Amino acid sequence: MTNPSPLSQVPHSIAAPYREPTRAGVLAAAEKLAALVPQTPLLPIVLPSGQTVWAKAECLQPVGSFKIRGAWHRLSDMTAEERARGIVAVSSGNHAQGVAWAAKRLGIAARIVMPADAPAVKAEATRAMGSEVVPYDRATESRDAIAADLIAQSGAILVHAFGDPWVIEGQGSMGIELSAQMETWAGGTPTRIVCPCGGGGLASGLAIACPDAEVVPVEPEGWDDVVRSLDSGKIEAVAKDATATSCDALQTTQTYPMNFNIMKSHAMHGVTVTDTEVHAAQRLAFSALHLVVEPGGATALAALMAGKVPADGRTAVILSGGNVDPIAFARTISAEA
Repeated sequence: MTNPSPLSQVPHSIAAPYREPTRAGVLAAAEKLAALVPQTPLLPIVLPSGQTVWAKAECLQPVGSFKIRGAWHRLSDMTAEERARGIVAVSSGNHAQGVAWAAKRLGIAARIVMPADAPAVKAEATRAMGSEVVPYDRATESRDAIAADLIAQSGAILVHAFGDPWVIEGQGSMGIELSAQMETWAGGTPTRIVCPCGGGGLASGLAIACPDAEVVPVEPEGWDDVVRSLDSGKIEAVAKDATATSCDALQTTQTYPMNFNIMKSHAMHGVTVTDTEVHAAQRLAFSALHLVVEPGGATALAALMAGKVPADGRTAVILSGGNVDPIAFARTISAEA
């Protein structure tokens, strides 16, 4: 096992209390989300192979990604005393916006540690909702160490992007919606769910929500710590000289034991995709579904398009986010396939 993150050294009176995420928690989160925001649509999309898969358009959430789910479940379960202490989160941008949206609605002060090179659209949206952004250098600084220092100084509550039981349950609420939608439109619950993967919060939540479905996490090439961890049977870290990727939302250096144990217990195996494959998936989502999907949000579709994951009539694909720099997106969709 790898050395623990600095956040694992934070006292439990400050960090989120450890407990196992449960299906009951997933169902509770789904009930909360159903009362809060409309369901995101489930749309059929035809792959270049001619097969049809079912796309869950989480890029249409109020904050542009599925991260609103875990953030709302976590923050709305806090006591009045916990809310008064404020929260600290770490994020490349999508979790930041989910937390900022929930914090503003619940009147909670939030400080969010974000990479200095995160897309401006993500940092600006986070600030616009009233949260403080604390920038850091991905290459030279540890976001976990910075967050741990902020928590030690203020007594704030940690809202981790993936290694938190409430967050995992909240992300799993998507699976409850997805199963009901596929019963209606695809003739049955999903047999396979292909999802983008950073730290494994979404994959873990979907596995709990849909225990009969095969869940396939998809990571960008070079940032395949979860894929390698599942293959080796122990938590692996991203190489220090990892190649650059356009999937800023999925640049997590390693998963947490909570997530790894869930994914391992469900016998998951993941795959990786290249930037070229990701950009092709963004173009297909735009041309076929008229959706704006960010690079990290398109990895699962990229894996299906490239034939790295098989598809049948009840395969679901998660389009997890749409928070993309408009100039970069324009370049991507105008490029030749």
